[in-house]
Amino acid sequence: MTRLGVRKTYKLYVGGAFVRSESGRYERHGHHNVPRGSRKDVRDAVKAARGAAGPWAARTAYNRGQILYRTAEALESRGGELGVERRELDASIDVLVHYAGWTDKLQAVLGGINPVAAPFLSFSLPEPTGVVGLVAPDEPELLGLIAELAPALAAGNTVVAAVSEAQPLAALDLAEVLGVSDVPGGVVNLLSGRRMELALALAAHHDLNAVVDASGNAELAPEIDKLAAESVTRVRHAEASLDYESATADPLSALEAVTELKTAWHPVGA
Repeated sequence: MTRLGVRKTYKLYVGGAFVRSESGRYERHGHHNVPRGSRKDVRDAVKAARGAAGPWAARTAYNRGQILYRTAEALESRGGELGVERRELDASIDVLVHYAGWTDKLQAVLGGINPVAAPFLSFSLPEPTGVVGLVAPDEPELLGLIAELAPALAAGNTVVAAVSEAQPLAALDLAEVLGVSDVPGGVVNLLSGRRMELALALAAHHDLNAVVDASGNAELAPEIDKLAAESVTRVRHAEASLDYESATADPLSALEAVTELKTAWHPVGA
C-alpha cells in the first residue's frame, strides 16, 4: 500500500508558538495553504512582542550576540529546507553573523562622552527603540526579511514582521529555525497575508515604537507615514536587499533607525 505523506500546514509564528490565523482565512501558494493574517493577529503579535521587549532588552549585548550567532548556525544546518537558492541562503546567514558581532559594539560606536561648555559631564548611551514593525519585501523573500530583522534584534528590539506576500513560505519556514535557536518567544513574530492589510494595521498600532518599511511600495509608504504620525512612531523606508553583497553595506543606518540615545548630565568640579 502506498503511503500518503503528511502535507505541511503553515501557520503564523506569534509569541514563540505556531498559531492559525484568528480569521481562519487561508490563501493558496503552490501546493500549500498559507494563513492570511488579520488585524487581530497583528494586535496579538504586538502584545507578544511588547511582553518580550523588556526581558530581551535586559539581556547583555554579549548574550544577544550569542543568540543571533546560534540562529545563523541553525539556519546553516536547516537552510536546505527553506527552498531558496544557495546564494540567498548564504547571504542571509552572513547577515546574521555580521549583526551578531555588532551587539557589543553599539555602545562604543553610537554612544560616548559629549563635550559641553559648563561644569557638567554629559554622556549618551544607546537603548532599544522597543517594538519594531517590519514590512518585508516580496523578494528576495528570505534575505529581504533577515536584512532588516537582524539589526533590530541586535539593537535589543522585538519585531512583528509582515513577511513577503508573494512568496511567504521561506519566511514561515524560518520560524522553525527560530524555534530551535534560543530566540525567546515573542521576540520575533511572523505574519503572512495581504501586505496592505497587515502593514496598515501595524503602522496604526499605538504600542509600536518604530516601523521599518522595506516593501518598496510607493503607494504604501505615505499611508504608513500618515498612520505612524498619529502616535509619533518613527518610520524608516529601507530599500529591499536585492543586491546580496550590499545587505550589510550600511549597518549604522539600519541600527540607528531602531535605536534611541539616552543622554545624562552630571555636575563635576566645585
